[in-house]
Amino acid sequence: MMMLSSLSAHVRGFIVTFFFTASLVQTSYGQTISREELIFLTSAWTGERFADGRPKVPDDLLERARNVRIEEAWLVLKNEGYVNQFEGEWKTLRAGKPMTGRAVTAVFMPTRPDVEKNIKDRGAKEGRLGNTNSWPIDKLVKGDVYIADGSGKIDGGTLIGDNLGNSIYAKSGNGVVFNSSARDPEGLMEIQGFNAWVRDWHPSFLEQEVLMGLNVPIRMGKALVLPGDLVLARDEGVIFIPAHLAQQVVITAEFLSLRDKFAITMLRNGTYTPGQIDSQWTDKIKDDFIHWLDKNPGMLPMKRTELDEYMKKRTW
Repeated sequence: MMMLSSLSAHVRGFIVTFFFTASLVQTSYGQTISREELIFLTSAWTGERFADGRPKVPDDLLERARNVRIEEAWLVLKNEGYVNQFEGEWKTLRAGKPMTGRAVTAVFMPTRPDVEKNIKDRGAKEGRLGNTNSWPIDKLVKGDVYIADGSGKIDGGTLIGDNLGNSIYAKSGNGVVFNSSARDPEGLMEIQGFNAWVRDWHPSFLEQEVLMGLNVPIRMGKALVLPGDLVLARDEGVIFIPAHLAQQVVITAEFLSLRDKFAITMLRNGTYTPGQIDSQWTDKIKDDFIHWLDKNPGMLPMKRTELDEYMKKRTW
């Protein structure tokens, strides 16, 4: 047998990728990947984790992220080389109501009797009840968002209705993002605080679909999503922010908001002209901005020490 070291770098990479993917698939059908594998995939995250290894983005960042615009988050991620994190073209249950949370991921595939039987038999031994589309709900905790890839299936692809929607909201205080459909939007609307981003609504029940992976990497259209990603869903779409970049995205957006408020104030009172504000700021403008922050501490959504540390790294 040819030694791996004697092969080209391209071929070696293909073989390593193949066996890694095969290992991931073997351990993820209908269940979660191992804690070690999840930590490996999210190794850039150095903060707190859940027992299963999922990154635990702090609650305060989840709340602060509600004020972040998709465009702001997208620009930060793009500058860091993350260009496959946004997906649009959703139907939203409640327009104008953004949703943020930590991703709990699931992937559903067309079923076949032998595979579905094995998955359900194993689930029964593990104490799992109901159809497999309810299993991810059991994983939810406060601050989570149920993210599911159903390959865009609409008729027969309705992963939840109002019953499961009530359970989701009770556990997470959030809603869902489905690359498939859901049923009974009127019933879901009665769940105060619940929101959903789906491909469409359909009156059918879920048919010929089975859970093939829970808290595994999934594809949502053009986006790659990992368990624990910070989910930011707004009217124009959903962006999945890697956990280790959550703080950077949030504080950058907050800084830009403060910068804009200062600029508007300076323009309204005639201190600076539009040309001065829209150009590279002079040291005088930067100093005035710092003094303005000192006089308006109530405007800061973050700790002042956090902002000062952030500004040291900016080129303005």
